[in-house]
Amino acid sequence: MKAVVTLDGQIQIADVPAPRLDDHSILVQTEYSAISPGTELMMQGINRTSPVILGYSAAGIVQQIGKEVSHIKVGQRVACYGAPYVKHAESLAVPRNLAVPVPDCVSAAEASTVGLGAIAVHALRQAGLQFGESVVIAGLGILGQMIAQIAAAASYQVTAFDIMEERCAAAEQLGIVGVCRSAEEVGERIAKETNRLGADCVILCAGGKQSNLVDQALHWIRDRGKVVIVGDLKMDFSRDLMFAKEAELLISRAGGPGRYDFTYERGGIDYPIGYVRWTEGKNMAEYMRLIAGGHIRIKPLISKIWPFRQAEHAYAYYRANLKDTLGIVLDYGIPASLEKGLG
Repeated sequence: MKAVVTLDGQIQIADVPAPRLDDHSILVQTEYSAISPGTELMMQGINRTSPVILGYSAAGIVQQIGKEVSHIKVGQRVACYGAPYVKHAESLAVPRNLAVPVPDCVSAAEASTVGLGAIAVHALRQAGLQFGESVVIAGLGILGQMIAQIAAAASYQVTAFDIMEERCAAAEQLGIVGVCRSAEEVGERIAKETNRLGADCVILCAGGKQSNLVDQALHWIRDRGKVVIVGDLKMDFSRDLMFAKEAELLISRAGGPGRYDFTYERGGIDYPIGYVRWTEGKNMAEYMRLIAGGHIRIKPLISKIWPFRQAEHAYAYYRANLKDTLGIVLDYGIPASLEKGLG
């Protein structure tokens, strides 16, 4: 079968072995897969002597199910998340905990962003916010846009910040009220909205090596507030600022509990709900519910849909148009008669 790989800094379509079904997995024919602009563009930039298959978020139609799979049926559309099982490839063998049914009203293109959606949901869970509390989302790429919408749907007091006008305008078009275009504007809004107490949490979704962004977040939060890091940031910060507020600095690791746990992912063994309420699989399902219920809008975040066989052009376009490109998904050319909910 064909898959998207990076080799010597170049994107290629390569022949790779077809996946094999086991008792705890399902076999999926891929309809769409979503490119992760942070992780995948970074991986492309590393020169490698052997090909690496890219991707971790997709949607498709179930072709076969393993003996131990009961919550998914053949012919059903599913959203899938998690490398190395999910990738930009024509066929996927996905462990049962990493696939969730897609509601009929959600398109396959939207559902293919489930990996990014689970990451966004888990980032907010790491923030540990209570009803009525305030959050600043710094960095309005596709992850920041998702987090801002989910936070608004949960009725948190949301401040969204980016220095790129295009991304700020996109957030406003999605209904985010508190969009700021400078750090000074963020400070003024926080002071007004919290009676100068400070934000309960700042979620950092910006990429790059901005060494002052963590310190800026520490200025914005209240006493004993939290800073959650989602983007790939340089981890330099002032001890004095952190000490003065006894702040918490947290990392949000992927889509939630279960990620990188071989027993949960490959073995298909779930955690007891009394001990782990929100696993990565449950976060994926919650993301589907948010889209289906109209609580968040994902179609406006998909800037381009590119044919799978032209993946190299999709990555090149992403690199050349970072300011006004939020999401790109790859289309595998499944006949329109199989599509549900596309408009």
